[in-house]
Amino acid sequence: MGWGIDAHRLGAEPPVLLAGVEADPHRGVMATSDGDVVAHAVIDALLGAAALGDIGEYFPSSDPRWENADSMSLVARVVKMVEASGWQPSFCDITVIAQSVQVSPCRGAIRQALAGVLRLQPDQVSVKATTTDGLGWLGRDEGIAATASISVTR
Repeated sequence: MGWGIDAHRLGAEPPVLLAGVEADPHRGVMATSDGDVVAHAVIDALLGAAALGDIGEYFPSSDPRWENADSMSLVARVVKMVEASGWQPSFCDITVIAQSVQVSPCRGAIRQALAGVLRLQPDQVSVKATTTDGLGWLGRDEGIAATASISVTR
C-alpha cells in the first residue's frame, strides 16, 4: 500500500488539470510541471507502495527538464518502474481537496484516465472530493490538493 499527497497554489495560466482532465478552464496551478495534483499524489503513492522513494527523487522541481511536463506521462513512467520492480497496481483511491474546483462533472473522465495509465478497470479507481469548509488556504480558495492511496500486488 502506498499513500501520496500533493498541493499547489492557484493563480497561473489555465487550466487546472486533474489526472490530465481539464477541471477548471478559468484558473491554473502554479507549478514546475502542469501542476496536476492528482497525478503527483498518484506518483508518490505508487513509489511508496513499491518502496522506490518519492517524486522529488525522480522529477525534482529544480530540474528544468520538468518545466511544463505532462504529469500523466510521468505517471506512466512510474507505472513502468513499479512493474519493473515486480509490482502491479490493483486499486487506486483519490481525494481532491478544493473549495471551488468542481470534481463531480469530470469524475468519470478522471477515473477513465487513471484507469488507463494504471492498467486498471474504472471500477478499480475511486475519485472523491471534499472542501475544508472555508478553513485555511484551501478554504480561502488559494490552492488545491489531492491525496492518493494505491494498493499493489505481485
